[in-house]
Amino acid sequence: MKYIAKLILLISGWKTVNTLPPELKRYVMLSVPHTSNWDFFYGRISLFVLGIKVNTLIKKEFFFFPVGYILKALGAIPIDRSKGVNVMNETIKMFENNENLIVLITPEGTRKLQKNWKRGFYYMAVKANVPLVLGYIDYLKKETGLTEVFHPTGNYEKDMVYIENFYKDKTARYPENFNLSNVYLK
Repeated sequence: MKYIAKLILLISGWKTVNTLPPELKRYVMLSVPHTSNWDFFYGRISLFVLGIKVNTLIKKEFFFFPVGYILKALGAIPIDRSKGVNVMNETIKMFENNENLIVLITPEGTRKLQKNWKRGFYYMAVKANVPLVLGYIDYLKKETGLTEVFHPTGNYEKDMVYIENFYKDKTARYPENFNLSNVYLK
C-alpha cells in the first residue's frame, strides 16, 4: 500500500513532510484544516507513505456492512454516544492501556465553517499526558505535514495562541470554511 500511496502523491503533485521523532509512539494528532472530503484522502495517503497507523473515533452508525470493515481496517474506532459514554474518558483509558496509540482528531469537528473549535482534543491530551502532533494539509503548497510536537501546559488559552499561530499560514481547500477560533489569535 505504501508504494501505491507514494505513486498517487507523485502523480497528483503532493508531498509529505515528517519531522517527528521516531520514538514518539503515543499522541493526539490534529488534522487541520478540515474543509473537504479530499482532506481525508490526501491525509490518509500521506499516513500510508509514512507508515503511521492512526486511530480515528467515528460514530458507530457508520459501521454497517461493508463500510464497517473498511473503517476498522483504516484504524477507525466505533463510538456509541447514545449510551452516555464519555468519549474523552474512554480515549484516555485507551492511552493508559496502550504503549502505541495515535488518535487522529479534527478539532473543527466538521467540514463546514465553525466559529470555534471543539476543545476535547486538548483536554484529552492533557488528561492522558500525551503530546499533540500538529498535523496539517496545505492546498496552496500541495503538502501534508507532521512537523510540530506540542506538549500542552494545561493553560488552554495560552496554548491555543501557539496552536493557532502554527495553523494561520495553512491553506484549506475551501478557505472560506476554515476558521481559527479567533478567540485567542491576535
